[in-house]
Amino acid sequence: MTRSIQTMVATTCVLAGFYAPVEVAAVDQLADLSGKVSPIITLRSRDNFSSEYRYDVSVRNHSVDTFVADSLVIVLDHITNTAGQDRENLTGESLLSRMEIIGQDGTTDDGKPFFRVPQGSGPDFTPNSESLPATVRIRNRDYVAVFTPTFRVMGVKRESPKPKTSTAPAAANAPGKAAVDKLVQLLIKKGVITAEEGRLLNQP
Repeated sequence: MTRSIQTMVATTCVLAGFYAPVEVAAVDQLADLSGKVSPIITLRSRDNFSSEYRYDVSVRNHSVDTFVADSLVIVLDHITNTAGQDRENLTGESLLSRMEIIGQDGTTDDGKPFFRVPQGSGPDFTPNSESLPATVRIRNRDYVAVFTPTFRVMGVKRESPKPKTSTAPAAANAPGKAAVDKLVQLLIKKGVITAEEGRLLNQP
């Protein structure tokens, strides 16, 4: 009986460690994953009449780390022209501010639009994996200008379960052991088992 209770408690603790939910932080509290996770940008369509461009943007994990899948976002960091500049020469205005971003999920504190990366089949974004694409639509108000969007990826690293301390199992098993001891004493008192049999039942 004691071993069954200990096994049940231990299994519950292990499952709780693996499946405890991770609270996803606000976008501006996410870590910049540059150098670990990179965006893959594919131009899918271009509407010359409205000067609208549609991109599929997925991300790939090049690191050995695992990240929380539903924490990943791509931030449209800046727009550059053919000269590689991200601001107007005369006014110093950001080229990104001259674009209309359609369907974004929100903006960062510094006004950069972001899009959530679609979650795949599991809760983890593992090493060497690639995400489903997010759709990014950019409408160029200048029409004739040629531009290139640049993205950065942000998210939360999945932390490994912390090793259990030697005192934790004893604390977790204490209520179960007390219940068993009480039951054994009751059986001895009623004459169902002998004191020697009770001692054997209480052995780990």
